[in-house]
Amino acid sequence: MGIFNRGLAKTRKSFFGRIANMLGNTELDDETWDDIEALLIQADVGVETTGRIIKELRSRGITKDENLQVQLREVMASLLKVPPTLNISGRELSIMLVVGVNGSGKTTTIGKLAHRLHTINQRKVMLAAGDTFRAAAIEQLKMWGERVDVPVIASKPGADPAALVYDATAAAKARGYDVLIIDTAGRLHTNFNLMEELAKIRAVSEKIVPGSPHEVMLVLDGTTGQNALQQAQKFKEMIDVTGVIVTKLDSSAKGGMVFSVFNDLNLPVHYVGLGEGINDLVLFNPEIFVKSLFDEN
Repeated sequence: MGIFNRGLAKTRKSFFGRIANMLGNTELDDETWDDIEALLIQADVGVETTGRIIKELRSRGITKDENLQVQLREVMASLLKVPPTLNISGRELSIMLVVGVNGSGKTTTIGKLAHRLHTINQRKVMLAAGDTFRAAAIEQLKMWGERVDVPVIASKPGADPAALVYDATAAAKARGYDVLIIDTAGRLHTNFNLMEELAKIRAVSEKIVPGSPHEVMLVLDGTTGQNALQQAQKFKEMIDVTGVIVTKLDSSAKGGMVFSVFNDLNLPVHYVGLGEGINDLVLFNPEIFVKSLFDEN
C-alpha cells in the first residue's frame, strides 16, 4: 500500500483529505453535501460520476457526518473494478499496441511495462518503435530497451510505421518472443492520418499473427484530469481500446479522474504510474486506491 500512499499524496491532501477533515460527528445539512460535491468535482472525479456518488449517498438516508465518510468510501470503491488479466498469454506471440498523445508518458510507460513483464512475469518481450515521426521517441525507446534488457526494432525517423511493425512482428515471431509491444504516434490534431495509420498497423500485425493486436492500451496523463477523458474518447472512436494506463498520478491532484475512466469510458485501468522509478508502474488495485485517497497510513 505504501507506493499508493506516496503516489496519491497530492490528490489526498488537496481534496479527499479535506473531505475526511470536514466530516465529524455532526448532523448533515445541504451545505455539507454541496461542499462534498464541489470537492469531488475539483478532484476531477467528473460531474456525471460525482452526481452518481451524491445521489447514491443521499438515497441511503445518512444523517451523521461520521457515517457519511464510511459510506463515501464504500460507494467510490463500488465504482471501480479489479482489472481483468491482460490477454497476452496462451498463444505463440501476443501483440500489444500502445496509443496515447505525445507527452502522456507513453514511451516511458512502455519501457516500465516491458520491465514488469520481463522481470516479474518472466516473459520474453520485444519492443517496436512505431512512432517514426519523432526521432526523440525512437531514441527514448532504444534507451529503455537497453535499460531493461529488451530488444527494440526501430527504423530511421520518417519511415513507414506499418512497414516497421510488419518487420518487428515477423522478427518477434521468428525469434520466439512471447510479447511484442508496439509504440505508436500520438498526433491527435491530425485525426484522419492517425486513424489511417493505426488501421494499417493493425492490418499488417494481423497478417502475421491473426487476431492481433490482442491488447490496445491507452496511456493517459493523470495531470490533465478531465482533458485526458476527451482525448480518450477520440482514441476510442479510432481504435478498439481494451484498457487504460494512467501515468503521473504522483505529480497530480487530479487522481479522481480514474473514476471517470471506469464510469464515463467504461474501460478498465490496468496500471497506474505513481513515480519516476522503474518499478513505479504498478497494477491497479481499487481497494488500496480508494483507501489511499483518504488515509495517509
